[in-house]
Amino acid sequence: MTYPPLPGPDGVYPPPPDPPIQAYQPPPQQQAYQPPPQQYGYDYGSPYSQSAPAYPAPGYPAYPYASPRPTEGLAIASLVISCAGVLGLCLWSIGGLLGIVGAILGHVARRRIRASGAGGSGLALAGIIVGWVITGVAVLGALALVLMIINSESTGG
Repeated sequence: MTYPPLPGPDGVYPPPPDPPIQAYQPPPQQQAYQPPPQQYGYDYGSPYSQSAPAYPAPGYPAYPYASPRPTEGLAIASLVISCAGVLGLCLWSIGGLLGIVGAILGHVARRRIRASGAGGSGLALAGIIVGWVITGVAVLGALALVLMIINSESTGG
């Protein structure tokens, strides 16, 4: 074949040939990168190594996580009942009774947490604090109501 191609008998150049078509080839498989064992000063692949690294090397998991401690159910109940006591102050001082129950549950929960090592000490402490504060507010409200009744009767109103 000559370059450039010669025109045909009618004076028109022939079309260029089609490019060759290649068969489908899947992309090459990529392998996960694994650093050489001696790169970090510790042979992770050898079960007979004598020393552990000072810190976990990149790409390798750190020490396994410890499972979380279960939360004491009474601690949750203490905080929930004490917080319900806040709303109960508006309902004929029922909040004072709920505050006492919440605080007592908090004390029992803290004792059980110390004995068993379960979680939730902060929840129990919050239940104790909120419970006794609500009880104090309810007692002060009841005293104020009694004093108002006494003062209104003594003035003849």
